Amino acid sequence: MARRSNYGFEKRQRELKKKKKKEAKAEEKRLKKEAAAALEAGEIVGEGEMAVEGEMAAEGAEALESVEDAVEEAKEPLD
Repeated sequence: MARRSNYGFEKRQRELKKKKKKEAKAEEKRLKKEAAAALEAGEIVGEGEMAVEGEMAAEGAEALESVEDAVEEAKEPLD
């Protein structure tokens, strides 16, 4: 069987694709972790007073939307 002439190139492209996917996954995980930390920090207002539950839910939804937007941007191909 003959050897593929572009094997090295194809292998490098696969490695780059795999690395890019891994970085995107790490970025998504980091963003989710930051959003969770921000949400948790936003739970306590002032000197230990608890925030109103409706406000917390609204802030959490906004944080989640921003994280989801950032994840979608990270997934888009870089052309």
